[in-house]
Amino acid sequence: MSPKLTFLLCLGIYRKPSLSALPSPVVTSGGFVTLQCISWQGFDRFILTKEGEHRPSWTLDSQRRHNGQFQALFPVGPVTPSYRWTFRCCGCYRYIHQQCSEPSDPVELLVPGVSGKPSLLSQQGSIMTFGRNLTLQCLSDVGYDRFALSKEGGHNLPQRLSERPQTGRSQADFLLGRVSLSHGGRYRCYGGHKFSSKWSTPSDPLDILVAGVLPDTPSLSVQPGPTVAVGENMTLLCQTRSQRDILFLSKEGTMVSPLRLRSKYQAQQYQAQFSMSPVTSAHGGTYRCYSSFSTSPYELSHPSDALELVVSGPSGDPTSPPTWPNLTSGGSEDRLSATESGQWKGVQGLKPYQNVLIGISVAFVLLLFLFVLLLIRHRQQGKCRTSAPAQLLMPRKRPSVRRRGADATVKNTQPEEGVELHPQAAASDAPQDVIYAQLNHLTLGRKTTPPSSQSEEPPAEPSVYSALAIH
Repeated sequence: MSPKLTFLLCLGIYRKPSLSALPSPVVTSGGFVTLQCISWQGFDRFILTKEGEHRPSWTLDSQRRHNGQFQALFPVGPVTPSYRWTFRCCGCYRYIHQQCSEPSDPVELLVPGVSGKPSLLSQQGSIMTFGRNLTLQCLSDVGYDRFALSKEGGHNLPQRLSERPQTGRSQADFLLGRVSLSHGGRYRCYGGHKFSSKWSTPSDPLDILVAGVLPDTPSLSVQPGPTVAVGENMTLLCQTRSQRDILFLSKEGTMVSPLRLRSKYQAQQYQAQFSMSPVTSAHGGTYRCYSSFSTSPYELSHPSDALELVVSGPSGDPTSPPTWPNLTSGGSEDRLSATESGQWKGVQGLKPYQNVLIGISVAFVLLLFLFVLLLIRHRQQGKCRTSAPAQLLMPRKRPSVRRRGADATVKNTQPEEGVELHPQAAASDAPQDVIYAQLNHLTLGRKTTPPSSQSEEPPAEPSVYSALAIH
């Protein structure tokens, strides 16, 4: 049944129902959401009212759930940041005139904007134990009038008016009460102005982890030892005999989320190695580790025994440990960055992408140098081939015949059939250094006509001269 527009008022005779947004009260611009009005009271229908100047209302018949509750689901959208989307609902009986419940608590839909994002932090740290009071603080340099806190998977959006401890700054504290299992999760906050429907960009996420949910207690050790000098390598080993696929490492006195690694089964234990190299003075402090499941990462085991790590300076004197270094990737020497092997290493000097660029540049210079050497060598070999080419030189005049018995020689100036003159040799008249080689045709088996008489001189043997070029 589609919602019916009505202007009925919730008169408040019965107990108020609860109103929530599914899947979340945080909606992207142009998106849709479902508002669920639910009660244990057996109402026949529910009325949804939008707060504003005209206060329009919609009515839906109730549906009974499997657990005995009664509900109505109101589709809302498309949601835009141009208007404020604040709703209430109440339950009514069909046959009892004006017999309705009190209005529910308001639910406001939030459309994230583009203004400056606030910061969200926990003064007690991100790992909490049962029974402790949890307070989340949202603050910003922008003068917001109000703040809203959201939790992933949550259906409500609590709001607080901001306080301004300093000019130009605003903040709000969200008192979440004593920690229970339901407090574990990922939180964000938003800043907004009192008379505007627009909200800020969400803050960076803050994970709240609840310790003591799982029964095991891991152990924590350090190599090479609890006292280490600046610049050395250090590895913290977290182990548990229980089957756990996630291990956490935390440092006391910080508000930064703990390190998290997948465990490996080795030596009949599930373990993870948290490597810190090179060690800086910022690594000094007290550490604990926890185990968990990847399917419920906000529920942790009991903490390991505390491990005190002392970092000594270059002179061997212990240095006072500063605050826990930032655990995000990149940055200065006091930051820790995650590697593919699941280790966290201190980054000094250049950033990773700068190291990559330097390596590529060096490789390019080496390849260019090698290419130049090969080009020079190729050109030198080309000059050697063209400086003294092989040529066939044939004398232009027929020389006189000299009789020297059977070994008389004849210089034949006509080229043999099938011999091709080199163009440069035929065109050049300049003297050239040529070595002649004499070929004896009789030796090669050429047949000649025998002499007619002994008094006649034997025929001259034709000789062919060829130029041999010396390289």
